Amino acid sequence: MQKNVLILGASGGIGSAISKGLADDGYSLLLHYNRNKEAMKQLVTEIDEERILQIVQADLTMSSSVHKLCDEIVFPVDAIIYVSGMAHFGLFHDTSEDEMDAMLHLHVKAPWLVTKYFLPEMIRKQTGKIIFITSIWGHVGASNEVVYSSVKGAQNSFIKALAKEVGPSGISVNAVSPGFIDTKMNEHIEKESIISQIPLHRAGLTSEVAHTVSFLMDKKANYIQGEIINISGGWSP
Repeated sequence: MQKNVLILGASGGIGSAISKGLADDGYSLLLHYNRNKEAMKQLVTEIDEERILQIVQADLTMSSSVHKLCDEIVFPVDAIIYVSGMAHFGLFHDTSEDEMDAMLHLHVKAPWLVTKYFLPEMIRKQTGKIIFITSIWGHVGASNEVVYSSVKGAQNSFIKALAKEVGPSGISVNAVSPGFIDTKMNEHIEKESIISQIPLHRAGLTSEVAHTVSFLMDKKANYIQGEIINISGGWSP
């Protein structure tokens, strides 16, 4: 049976890798992006066009845009992958309220709203997959990334709580928590310093995150529930 997967944040480095991996696995995709239209155009050329059901644009920092996205989805949604995110680097006391609001909405409220919208149908069908891409900072916290660490910690708590609530309805809720992955979002970081602390002595690959998502999507992973799987190369900052 065909499974339709909504991927929020499909145009980013990790989102693109996940999209291509799930297309190769035979899933049909509903792809979301916000500003990176060119990256989305490129992604579409790298995926079998028969695997793409719909492409939607939405700014997930605004409730009105989130509601519009949900209303625009015209296909059943069997799984949701939350990849959308942006880092915020700087001292906490320099963070503006507008920046706080944007981070909270993108990482916490938007996933709440999207999940709330599609969850009743998953419960009716007694099946579904919900997967978040969180961050190692949601578990251990990071200096100069206090707001980002906070919202990723909130995602971790949401995953664990929702997994308990919807598990009896046959819906799995899990997360992949990357450490240092070689993406655009990490370009501001001094790579050599971090890599020297990683036991595998290298940054992670977006494909390695995508492989873990593919594993969680497989029915062989159905007994995994409420887990946050670290992809960190053994890094424990």
